[in-house]
This record gives sequence, structure tokens and C-alpha cells, in this order.
Amino acid sequence: MRKLTNKNVILIPIFAGIFFAADDQTVIVTILPQIMSDLMVDVTELDKAMWTVTGYLLGYVSVMPIMGRVSDIYGRKFIYVASMSVFMLGSVGTGLTNSMGFLESYAYHDSTLVRSCVSGILEITTSLDWVIGTRIIQAVGAGALIPITIAIISDFYSGNERAIPLGLTGAAAEAGAVTGPLWGGIITQFFSWQWVFWLNIPIGLLVIAGILFLVPNSKGTTHKIDYLGSGIIVAAICFITLGCSQSGSNTSFLVIFVSVGVSLLIGYYLLSKQNDNSVVPIELFKNIQFLAANTLHLFYGAALIISMVTIPLMVNTVLSGTSLEGGLILMRMTIAIPVGAVMGGWLSKHYDLRIPAISGLIFCFVALLFMSRWNELIGDPLMSYHLLVAGFGFGLMIAPITTSAINSSSKRYQGSAAGIISSSRFLGMTFGIAALSAWGSQRFQDLLLGIDLKFPETGVLGNPTSGFENQLIQAGVNLFHDFFMIGSVLCLIGILPCLFLVKTRITKDPLE
Repeated sequence: MRKLTNKNVILIPIFAGIFFAADDQTVIVTILPQIMSDLMVDVTELDKAMWTVTGYLLGYVSVMPIMGRVSDIYGRKFIYVASMSVFMLGSVGTGLTNSMGFLESYAYHDSTLVRSCVSGILEITTSLDWVIGTRIIQAVGAGALIPITIAIISDFYSGNERAIPLGLTGAAAEAGAVTGPLWGGIITQFFSWQWVFWLNIPIGLLVIAGILFLVPNSKGTTHKIDYLGSGIIVAAICFITLGCSQSGSNTSFLVIFVSVGVSLLIGYYLLSKQNDNSVVPIELFKNIQFLAANTLHLFYGAALIISMVTIPLMVNTVLSGTSLEGGLILMRMTIAIPVGAVMGGWLSKHYDLRIPAISGLIFCFVALLFMSRWNELIGDPLMSYHLLVAGFGFGLMIAPITTSAINSSSKRYQGSAAGIISSSRFLGMTFGIAALSAWGSQRFQDLLLGIDLKFPETGVLGNPTSGFENQLIQAGVNLFHDFFMIGSVLCLIGILPCLFLVKTRITKDPLE
């Protein structure tokens, strides 16, 4: 074990990698309109364009449960560098979108082979499918960084020492997600949107250099990786995510995809009973604290994504704000998350883990309950108060949830535990946004049915559209009221699994 100062220094490049990977998760929000314009994607194809977001989430989540275990076998340092390299490769691919014009002169080359190759390259790299594909490659590399980081922290910090660095891990990820939209807006203000991805290359190289020079080598285990199990887990997550993406549009495909995903998970369970080297050890879920931490993380992810989607949507519609205004108002919540994460880490180190976790749930419950009372007249300072309290509450929960999951797992499975606890949050976000879109779409249609457009009698002056607009605004207020209420209820329900988190501080790793 190295000195404390050395342990803290190695976290700098590790957290930097997480920050910029999380940044690319949300940067797409502000540059998507320009991508659609450049690639001549019509607004009617918005559902396809949204796969630049869904595809990133799919790649991000699918690798999380297995990469912690992969780092157990091949070593943390090697897998972190490899994952960052994959992230950079995807960034290069996305940066090349609609940027291969210098090849057009070769489209008239004497060689038929050269002409066909150039034409194919130009056609592929100017399509939305290319952006989606390269974004998925990015996400595969980015999604691996968080579980590997948690595993590295587990190696260098023992027991209650892990709480603060784990809180900082969440803070780095949240800070990256907060700055993503703003970063995209700043870059596209002066350069083309492709530069958002090209700038990942020098940043990624600096992160890799820091990892190579500061992070000590770690020996992998002699166990072989369970390739079949890994494939089943990734396939199951992909099918369930695809099913969620069909919510509100195609119930048949939703049922088929989710059924296939669940069947694969059942198959994995049966297979793992005969395999002592499973990539996601079933033994972990026999521990009530580990199961409780992951259950709470599902509720956390669902409540968080509901809040993050509803706030800018309400600003852009009911409050008649611009997209930039919606993003800036959302930042009042997200900017408080890293603050809460650091505080939650400190509290988790010195007190019972349930204290910061339950406190965070109560903060979020109360804030979302007040936000459910928002209407078209809401303004500051009340709006800011509610958003800051919600963000602080979400941040408070990060460290106790992760610490409980890691501390309740054996040394042998801490890499796997890191991957699973990381992915459970994003699975909750996936399920939350799917449920929100499915139920919300039907709910809004029901509200619209209650709108009555009355025309004035002949000879009587009046504006029939003003009454319609007022009723439409009220329908939106009612819809967003329901969204915030669902989020608050999820936080309230989350108190139940929270009661089963590891109750006491661990002063020594039980397996050391």
C-alpha cells in the first residue's frame, strides 16, 4: 500500500477520464440540431436522430457489469488505458462525420476500385448511422471507466477510507454531465460541432499519460474470463434497452425485446450455477446489503432522469423558454450534485451509511414534491431553492450507495461489484425514461381530450385560440405535475431498500 499522498495523486488522471467521458454523454444535447442540419436529417426523423443518445446509453450500460471483472483478470491499469483508447477511437470516428470532402477529387479517379471505395466512404461518413455507430464505440470505452475506477479505489483504499474517493468519483461523473451541454454550446459557437469530438484526442492522451506514469501496475488474477456469460449479459441489456426504446410506440416489439432480454438473464443464472468463474457472480446478489444498494440505485437513476428530462421540457413549453434557458435552469440542480456527492462521501466516512442516504432521499422527495406544484407563474427564488435542494439530495446518495455495495462484497469480487453497482443506476435511468415516455404520451393524449375549443357566436368579438392556449398550458402543467410526483414517490419508496444498507462504518477490510 502506498502513502496517502500517492494514493490521492493517482486519482487525478482517473477522475479526469471519468469527467470527459461523462461530458460526452450530455454534450450531444446542444449539438444534435447542427448534426441533423449537416446530415440533412428532417425533423420527422427525430426518433432516429435520438439514437445518438440512446445508442450512447446502450453502449455505456452494456459494458458496465462486466468491465470490473475484466479488470480483475487483466489488471486495472491496462484495461483503463484500453478503454480510454476505445473512447478516443469512437471520438475520431464521430469527428470524421461529414469531414471527408478532401476525398471528392478521387471520386473521378481512373480506377473503378478507387472510385467505388471513395464513394462508399463518403456515403457512410455522411450518414446518421455513422454517427450512431461511432457514438456507441465511444460509449463502450466510456462506460468501462467508472467500474474500473471504483475497483482501483477498492484496491488502494480500505473500509471507510473508500467513502470520500467514491463520492468524488460520482462528483467527477456528475460534473462532466453538467458541463456537457455548456461545453458543446461554447465549442459550436466558434467552431464546427465535429471539434467537440476532436478535442477528446489531446485530452485523452493526457489522461493516458497520467495513468501510465502515476498508477502502479496491478497483477490480474489467474481466472479466465467468462466470454459466453459476458456475451449473454451484454445481449440481455441490449434487448431490454431496445424494448424500452419502443415504449409508447410499439407495444409488440417492447414485449418481444424485453421477454428475450429477461430470458437471457434467466439463462445466464442457470449457466452461472455451473460456472465458478462467471463474469457477474450470482453470489453477490445473495448478500442483502449488495442487493439493497443496487435496488436503491435503480430508484435513484429513475428519479434522476425523470427530473433531468422534465425540468428543461417544462421550461421550453409551459414557461416558453429557449433550449439554452432550459439547460441553464437545469444546471441549478445538476451543479449541486457534485457538492452533495462530496458531502455524502464525508458523512459516509464518519457516520452510518444510512444517514446520508436517507437524508438525500428526503431532500429529493421534498424538493420534487414542491416542484410538482410549479405552474406557468413559477420563478426565482423558489425555483432555484427547489432545484438546489434536489441536486444536493441526489449528490448525497452517491457515496453511501457505492460504499455499501463495495464493502459488502468480498475482495475477490470487488471488480465485479463495482461494475454492477455502476450499471444499476444507468439501468434505472433507462427504465425511468422508457416508463416516462410510454405513460406520459398516453397521459398527455388523455389531457388533450378534455380541451374544448369554443368559437364565439356570430357577431361577437373574441379570440378562440387564447382559450385553447390556456387550456393547453394547463394540460402541460398537469402532465409535469404528474412527472415530478412520480419522481418524489420513487424517492419515498427508495427509503425501504436504504434501511438494509451496511449499517456501520468499516474500519478494516474484512478480508485483509
